Amino acid sequence: MAIVMLRPGRERPVIQRHPWVFSGAIGRVSGTPRDGEAVDITTADGEWLARGTWSSQSQIRARLFTWNPDQQLDADLIRAQIERAIAGRSQYAAGPNTAYRMVYSESDELPGLVVDRYDDYLVVQLTTQGIVARADAVVGALVDLVAPKGIYERSDAEVREKEGLPPAEGLLWGEQPPEQLLVQSAGLPGAPRLLADLRDGQKTGFYLDQARNRAIVAGYSAGRELLDCFCYTGGFSVYAAQAGATAITAVDSSGPALALLRENMALNGLNTPLEVVEADVFQLLRRYRTEGRQFDLVVLDPPKFAYSQAQVDRAARGYKDINLLAMQILRPGGVLVTFSCSGLISADLFQKIVFGAAIDARRSAQIVERLTQSPDHPVLLTFPESDYLKGLVCRVW
Repeated sequence: MAIVMLRPGRERPVIQRHPWVFSGAIGRVSGTPRDGEAVDITTADGEWLARGTWSSQSQIRARLFTWNPDQQLDADLIRAQIERAIAGRSQYAAGPNTAYRMVYSESDELPGLVVDRYDDYLVVQLTTQGIVARADAVVGALVDLVAPKGIYERSDAEVREKEGLPPAEGLLWGEQPPEQLLVQSAGLPGAPRLLADLRDGQKTGFYLDQARNRAIVAGYSAGRELLDCFCYTGGFSVYAAQAGATAITAVDSSGPALALLRENMALNGLNTPLEVVEADVFQLLRRYRTEGRQFDLVVLDPPKFAYSQAQVDRAARGYKDINLLAMQILRPGGVLVTFSCSGLISADLFQKIVFGAAIDARRSAQIVERLTQSPDHPVLLTFPESDYLKGLVCRVW
């Protein structure tokens, strides 16, 4: 096994169990590891620290799986980590929930592996050299532990590219999943069911990380007129309609996603007045402001704006822009629910951005609730990067 020796003074993150070793922290490598192979991490003096996998093209040269020198990075370890992750979601398996995240990458000490359950099917993302090299062990463990009908791969092409891996999608085991599945993702009795597009939808087919937040926002919806921005297939809209929203305007740039929104409303027997708008949210908000149109509740759930540190300033301007516009079209006493899924935008920075938007909009706002990703997306304390979704519920006047 090759040995990765760190530069003097660069061992602290590894000792603190952060799972990434960047290229700049490496002093020298003893041996010639191939991509995906196991490597040992040591201090500059040769003291053993951890064991992980090698990736020659990524800035993250090694991703760590274990800090136990007696633990080999083999199929038994992969199975044990997956089994522990599944056990940690036992409350979902026992409840009415049929869609949830079963394995969450570094947060479950399985770097590069995401497993989402949709009823009897699993959708996986294999995005690092180490986990791709162990794909057979992953599939074997999932078959034994879960006994799904099928396992389908929907790996994130952008992340794989940074690892020097080609895009990957397709059936890994069992039956091909249907193009759409009707699932329940809040874990609450009586929650609406929603269509998940496992083959062509965003992420692995659905935004599972917002499951708990949809139920929370529903609590603010009764008797209110909702503007649901970046609505995708209408998770927030359907929950709001079920909770008694008086009217809904749902906006997204994707026509197919909006078509699924209409289906989701019909499948749940909801007849709330609905206006579906295929448009650029930024442009539409400006038009509504010019027209003097107003709403009682605005939900902003945009896609990730910052993919790198160099994009943070631009992302901050984008977040400020849409929050300012949203506040300007809220009726006095209205509620703004605003999110950022950009991990590089901290919760503190996001709050400052919304504060700046309120000042420029000349509106007063109170934070009523702080929101985060659903609990099937747990945050490993030694890996704060896994805490990416932040949201604010604000009362505006």
